[in-house]
Amino acid sequence: MKAVLFDLDGTLHDRNATAQHWLEGHVQRFDLPPTYAARFLELDDFGYRPKSEVMPLLVREFGLAYPAQALLDDFSAHFMAAPVPMPHAHAVLAQLRERGLRIGVVTNGWPEVQTACLEGCGLMALVDDVVISKVVGLSKPDPAIYRLALQRLGVTAANTLFVGDSPRNDIIGPQAVGLRTAFLPTGHALSGEKPDAVLGDLRDVLTLA
Repeated sequence: MKAVLFDLDGTLHDRNATAQHWLEGHVQRFDLPPTYAARFLELDDFGYRPKSEVMPLLVREFGLAYPAQALLDDFSAHFMAAPVPMPHAHAVLAQLRERGLRIGVVTNGWPEVQTACLEGCGLMALVDDVVISKVVGLSKPDPAIYRLALQRLGVTAANTLFVGDSPRNDIIGPQAVGLRTAFLPTGHALSGEKPDAVLGDLRDVLTLA
C-alpha cells in the first residue's frame, strides 16, 4: 500500500458533530422550537440535501416568522465557524505519513467551504493533496475524479485504499476504478454495497494500509 484517499465530510470531518454545534447556536439565535434541530438533521440528510430546499420546508412546517433566506444566511455564516475533526483523524493521518504513505482527500463541494473545513479541523498540513469537485469540474462518483486523485498523488489504484462514509460515492465509485475501499458508517447505511472493510473508527485504517 502506497497511498490512502479519504472522503472529507463524515470521514475526516465529523459533520454530525459540527451540525449539532451549529444547531445549538442557531436555535438560540432564532428562538426556534425544541423539535427544530432534529427535523433539520432529518431533512439535511447528512448534508446531501441543499439547504436552499431544507430551510423553506422548515419555515412552512414550523410556521416560522423568519424568511427562509435568514435561516440560510445563518447556516452560511456560522456552520463552518468551528468544524469538528473526526475522532482519531489527526493521529491516524500522522501515523500513515510516518509510514511513508501518500495521503489525499477527494470531496464534493465548493472550494471555500471545503478548504475552511480542512483548515478549521487542522487537517490541511496532514495531507498531500486535496481534490475538490467544484475546482476540478468532476464529482464523485464519476470514475474520472478518482483517477485524477491517483494521478496527482503519483500512485495506482492497485496500491491505494479509499476511505469514506458514502456507499455510492466512497464504495461504488472507487471500486469502479479498482480501488480497495473501507467504509466508515457515520452516514447512509450500506444497502448491498460490498466494501473491502467496514471500520469501527478511523484507527482501523492503520490495520489495512
